[in-house]
Amino acid sequence: MGDQALLTDIALRLVDSRALSIYRASRVEKRELVGGRGVRTRDLVRVSGRANLAQAVSIRLLTPVGELAPLGHPEYGSRLPNLIGERRTETTRNLAKLYVIEALKQERRIAEVVEVAVVDHPGERHRIDIAIRVRPIEDGAVLDLGPFTLDLG
Repeated sequence: MGDQALLTDIALRLVDSRALSIYRASRVEKRELVGGRGVRTRDLVRVSGRANLAQAVSIRLLTPVGELAPLGHPEYGSRLPNLIGERRTETTRNLAKLYVIEALKQERRIAEVVEVAVVDHPGERHRIDIAIRVRPIEDGAVLDLGPFTLDLG
């Protein structure tokens, strides 16, 4: 019921998280018997339901607002990248929380933002951690996302 409303997409895997995160489409390789011969096939991995929503939220938070304007989506993304270069202060943590909530409110597959917690990353003075709890549409169970680490550098 709920998973169908949360859609399906291509699964992404994190390749490099330094500076700007880099993702690649996940692939699966299989061997099939075709005409008595073993043939190797490759395909893209799909992600559905709650896992797709989690992936979509990550992508939205990583994408600066306005980045997709040329594609007709000027409001897509978040303002989190605007915090890079700022000092880690209470104001910065509060802005991070605000920017995450703004971005989550745009996601039509989220019925309720239950909690957004922003705390200092232990042992790293230029990083904050963001933990998110949302209630997907057509699903009563809360979905925990993160923690995501934002390097203010």
